[in-house]
Amino acid sequence: MFLSVNLKRIFLKKVFKQGAIYAILSTGAVLTLIPVVWMISRSFMRLEDTSTDMWIPNPFTLMAYIDVFTKQPFGLYLYNTVLVTTLGVLGTLLSCSLTAFGFAFLRFKGRELLFILVLSTMMLPGEVTMIPLYRIFYSLGWIDTFKPLIVPTFFGSAFFIFLLRQFFLTIPRDILEAARIDGASSLRIWWQIILPISRPALVTVAVFTFLGLWNDLMGPLIYISSPKKYTLSMALLSYKSLYFEYTNMMSAAALITLLPCVIIFFLAQRAFIEGIATTGIKR
Repeated sequence: MFLSVNLKRIFLKKVFKQGAIYAILSTGAVLTLIPVVWMISRSFMRLEDTSTDMWIPNPFTLMAYIDVFTKQPFGLYLYNTVLVTTLGVLGTLLSCSLTAFGFAFLRFKGRELLFILVLSTMMLPGEVTMIPLYRIFYSLGWIDTFKPLIVPTFFGSAFFIFLLRQFFLTIPRDILEAARIDGASSLRIWWQIILPISRPALVTVAVFTFLGLWNDLMGPLIYISSPKKYTLSMALLSYKSLYFEYTNMMSAAALITLLPCVIIFFLAQRAFIEGIATTGIKR
């Protein structure tokens, strides 16, 4: 009897604790989604209805989305962003995975010191290197081109190099030794063995890079001046100054910009979470 009472108390305590956690998380989720729901509802409204308190569009219209693509070359801005983001993700994956492979598996003098120097670059704020980088790109004639946004991604990122190196260290060395016995070179091992089994970590790096480049405003704002080369972030900034009264149009443009990020995250969610969970666990 006494044991059953204790078990009942433990069960009720556990249920109450989980219920409180779910209630707090649900409340936070609802509060976070309120601005998103407001933006979605306004994007399907007429301009005269955006000043009202209604949340459900009546009538339901796509005119704001049509205005987004007709008043400004939004399709061109979308293409520019896709181009910069795609090449940037590709450059980051290639450079960071290759560098991390070297730090994880290749033996050479000064490897640890060089790795520490790479990690130390994460301590430098972007504001410190902003002016020197601008002067370098200006001397190369790269201002008002996409090169300052794309080329640096092919030289690696200290954070992503560290992330991939930690994941590579969890891979058994027996696989590499067997490949070397079969005559495989280091580049072939990296390309045909390490990369295929490192999919979770690579997806994690790709998602972080995609989100950073897709939503980047500072880079295009510094290096891009021609309206035809605007990215989506600069397009939204220009829309804010030109069409600040068109709440429905601004909401539609923001929703179009946000949608790829949400789709990418949900498509890569399982591999992304797996990569975050396993990175840094050394066997």
